[in-house]
Amino acid sequence: MLLQTIHSPDDLKKLPEKKLKILAQEMRNKIIEVVGQNGGHLASNLGVVELTIALHRIFNSPQDAIVWDVSHQSYPHKLLTGRYDIFSTLRTKNGMSGFTRISESPHDYFDAGHASSSISSALGLLASWKLQGRNDKVVAVIGDGALTGGMAYEGLNHAGQLAENLIVIVNDNQMSISPNTGSISRYLSHLTMSVPYQTIRYKIDKFVDKIPYFNRFVGKLIFRMKRGLKGLLLTNNLFVDLGFEYVGPLNGHDIEQMERTLLRVKKIRRPVVMHVVTKKGKGYSPAENDPASFHGVGAFNIMDGVMEKFDTLSFTEAFSRKIVALAEKDEKITAITAAMSKGTGLDAFSRHFKERFFDVGIAEEHAVTFAGGLAAGGLVPVVAIYSTFIQRSIDQIIEDVALQNRHVVFVFDRCGAVPSDGETHQGIFDISLLRPVPNITILSVVSENDLGICLDWAVHAANGPVAIRWPKLSCPSEIPAFSKDIHVGRGLLLRNDDYAPAVSATLSYELEKKKRKSVKNILFVCTGSIYSEVRTAARSLLLKEIPTDIFILRFIKPFDESYFISIARQYNFVVFVEDGVRIGGISEYLDVVLHKNVYTSDIQTRIFAFPDHFTTNGTRAQILEEAELDSDFIVKSILSDIGKK
Repeated sequence: MLLQTIHSPDDLKKLPEKKLKILAQEMRNKIIEVVGQNGGHLASNLGVVELTIALHRIFNSPQDAIVWDVSHQSYPHKLLTGRYDIFSTLRTKNGMSGFTRISESPHDYFDAGHASSSISSALGLLASWKLQGRNDKVVAVIGDGALTGGMAYEGLNHAGQLAENLIVIVNDNQMSISPNTGSISRYLSHLTMSVPYQTIRYKIDKFVDKIPYFNRFVGKLIFRMKRGLKGLLLTNNLFVDLGFEYVGPLNGHDIEQMERTLLRVKKIRRPVVMHVVTKKGKGYSPAENDPASFHGVGAFNIMDGVMEKFDTLSFTEAFSRKIVALAEKDEKITAITAAMSKGTGLDAFSRHFKERFFDVGIAEEHAVTFAGGLAAGGLVPVVAIYSTFIQRSIDQIIEDVALQNRHVVFVFDRCGAVPSDGETHQGIFDISLLRPVPNITILSVVSENDLGICLDWAVHAANGPVAIRWPKLSCPSEIPAFSKDIHVGRGLLLRNDDYAPAVSATLSYELEKKKRKSVKNILFVCTGSIYSEVRTAARSLLLKEIPTDIFILRFIKPFDESYFISIARQYNFVVFVEDGVRIGGISEYLDVVLHKNVYTSDIQTRIFAFPDHFTTNGTRAQILEEAELDSDFIVKSILSDIGKK
């Protein structure tokens, strides 16, 4: 097997050209095998195999830097840079990351899980090298829709002025996660599909390759002539106008053509944009036929591409049903996504209400400000974005929505612990980032019914901006408490016979006796996204005959302090559990509120939240265990605090 012999790009350079197609197929097979088992980003990686081979044969990584954007398409790069032996650990705890990671390899210059950052990072690296007298190249591979993000153009605008050793590879696969939308996608397609240029270019290349001995010299001459010809046939080239040399479009699956072009590009003393056209999912028919579904996947059967199905309803699916039902009755409801219609549950909305659905590309900042404009015009925009990606638009939420008190509804999917995607994709910062913002309302939902009630209220009854958060989980079983009407600022109080009726019924006499004796009785106060773990911990305490109730923070902001204090006074141990960072979170705030209003001797408190460090790969259970937020640790800590085994 060829792939097993590649321990570094030096080994790759020694392979004869006739074996490169075999290597490419082995790489695809390995990626399909491991992603089929572990889940991951499949279609985008299958599309860049040949491009990655060509880059590592022509450039001298890590002396030359290759920066991947979005770096979820770096699996082939990892296979060629000494990580074949650990590739099977992809996205597992203590295993290989699904994104580039500095700690893994000197060939990875940046930890990059979010899109559109490569050109800025590459430019900064080049500027640093230049000041230190280095003359190496930096290649930014930007694709999978990352060129729809505004930051990419900020980088291009700056780079065209000063980055002579910068090569930007535009990996044009007509996809981000959902199909690319907007003018930039159409512009790249125009360049790609220009028939006159493509026809003449193909004939020239074919003719030059047949000239013996002189083909290298003539090739350079023709290369310059083609640039001039391209200027005549492709007017108004954005990249040229920004100061770049533009090369392409090229077939991203033709290794020989790309190597030949990269050798020439490497010698150009100006910043270069090289436009490469690839097919997302290349070589695996299920992914080729449905690249959106095979963008980021869980485990699947590699023989037929059938993915695991679960009988339980996820929060994302519950939202999808509810937003469609609301929109059928209210024509003012619109929906916005940033290239994630399927991941956020808006794909059904997009089919039912095409005119009211907006996919803005990987442009979260624009999505938020655009929503503010829709609200100013009298509509009710619902903006669906993952918690990790809303971080990119905090300024827009503050300035363009909250400051003007626009009625925009934000829904944050994948809050709290997010399995497998590592440090860059955890949804643990949204509470701390948004709690200080005036005018905004923040809700945390716990079930399908609760989600429906909160979304209906946010759309029809709320004023100003509202954010609703939920986890990447299945909805818990419904209980009557989850269906209570909205009371602004108040949460949901679950007595032990609400969340654990069977246990409560068995122990009811003993529990009441314990309460009368004034032993420790416990109130859990938690965000909805971590209710499942809190319920498990509460049941464990009940089984030890410790009276335990749960207060779910339906409202994180605004918050009815007096109502909460009146409840908390009934307990002598209040335990806060939050699926966000502790610093600046709701738990720290409420802990202070309690101690200001209740005598310290009357009440004991404890906070469980994410600590002040980034979270690594793992399952949800592993992430929570590492953060000391798993139910077992919570129970042991509480028992230790109250002096009970």
